[in-house]
Amino acid sequence: MKTQFALTAAIFIGCPWWQAIAQNYSIDWCKIAGGGGMSAGGAYSVNGTIGQHDAGGPIVGANYSLTAGFWSFIAAVPTPGLPNLSIWGSANGVTISWPDTGSYVLIQNSILGTGNWTTNTAPVSTANGTNSITISPPLGNLFFRLKQ
Repeated sequence: MKTQFALTAAIFIGCPWWQAIAQNYSIDWCKIAGGGGMSAGGAYSVNGTIGQHDAGGPIVGANYSLTAGFWSFIAAVPTPGLPNLSIWGSANGVTISWPDTGSYVLIQNSILGTGNWTTNTAPVSTANGTNSITISPPLGNLFFRLKQ
């Protein structure tokens, strides 16, 4: 009996079990929330969020960077393979632009849910492969899309 007690005591004294406590690990807080859409393949593309209140600095790794927060322009989630339609507001108007593919026309509607889409009659400016129109001053509701 004394031998077993002595052996057990020697094991506990010889084996520093109190040093076997796990290290403290932590994962820094981070949030990349869903709600939007678009992704792609090939040459990479990612878009989409409804907006997060918790903006911060960019997440950077290798040649890539991801910045959280609100987008600084109004945009819809594009359909992959189709040209993007971009809309920017300024103090004196709104500019709508899209790539000059030669086969897309800008159409508009004042009520989004109806089928009354008409071809936009504003003069189109083309520069550096991009078509654009400026509406100044912007009045009422107008919705835009491209039609081939």
